[in-house]
Amino acid sequence: MSEYGVVIVSHVPEIAAGVARLIKEVAADVSVTTAGGTDEGGIGTSAMKIQSAFEANAGQELLAFYDLGSAKMNLELAQELTDKTVHLYDVALIEGCYTAAALLQAGMDLAAIEAQLAPLKIK
Repeated sequence: MSEYGVVIVSHVPEIAAGVARLIKEVAADVSVTTAGGTDEGGIGTSAMKIQSAFEANAGQELLAFYDLGSAKMNLELAQELTDKTVHLYDVALIEGCYTAAALLQAGMDLAAIEAQLAPLKIK
């Protein structure tokens, strides 16, 4: 199960931690890391926190989810700073993370997971 991991990025640390706590209920064996808030602890995101979440994750291929548009910019920046493969999903945060983690736990492959995430895409 360690080939893949999930990374949750939120503007609010408690949201990232809460979503991680929720998905651990259905995906205890999936590596889940979070990056919430700014470096100063405020509302926002941090490319450095995201990079740290990438590196702390046991997965070599990461499925990354975020809450708001500016988080996506920091995710894209952090992608450039890691050697891991990062798949970034523009889907509803809670539903996307939960779906992906549950399917990883069940042993589904990435193509099957992405097919399930497609209807959750935010346009």
